[in-house]
Amino acid sequence: MWERKYRDCYCKDASYYMNKQYLEKVFSASRMQKYFNAHPGNEAKAILHYQCNLQISEAFYPSLSVLEVALRNAVNEQLTKKFGTPDWYTHFPTTPGLTNLTKEISRAQQFIVTRGEIVTPSKVVAELTLGFWVRLFNTEYELILWKDLRKAFPNLPKSIRKRKTVSAPLNHFRNLRNRIFHNEPICWSFQNLENAHKEIILIMTWLHKDLPK
Repeated sequence: MWERKYRDCYCKDASYYMNKQYLEKVFSASRMQKYFNAHPGNEAKAILHYQCNLQISEAFYPSLSVLEVALRNAVNEQLTKKFGTPDWYTHFPTTPGLTNLTKEISRAQQFIVTRGEIVTPSKVVAELTLGFWVRLFNTEYELILWKDLRKAFPNLPKSIRKRKTVSAPLNHFRNLRNRIFHNEPICWSFQNLENAHKEIILIMTWLHKDLPK
């Protein structure tokens, strides 16, 4: 799928796009150099490669968005049940093993206050970063949180229902999401992109079987 989209980009008229000097000026020579290095002597193809990287990144947005929002809502639901309150994050400062997460929670609350808004559980959940949600599945929180958080993935087969089964693909997802959101190149290996997309879809099915649809 991704390789076909990439070829479609190449079918466009390269003469439409800006030249090397202009792109290096507006995007920086260091950013563009990796593309020109990949296509020595073919400036037009290098420029199209950069454009296609943007378009392929754009194509990932629906799956990235759907998984990120669904993940945090599923985890939020389990944390609400565990602590018996929608503002579960207020218990982290006094829960042994979770106190090192309070800095991220405080930062999220401060962002809300800075915008002149009232701090509410729903706003805190939305403000917390993807890194925060993924971090909850790290080894250091396994004995504290995994027993509850595993329920966020009702369709995860029992034979592989382990923290590391979830943690590894979530970190892959976070890394790809961050590369795309920080405008980094992703389209060097189409097989890696295909595998990444399949893994994202798989995590979605663990959360809700119909979510990929």
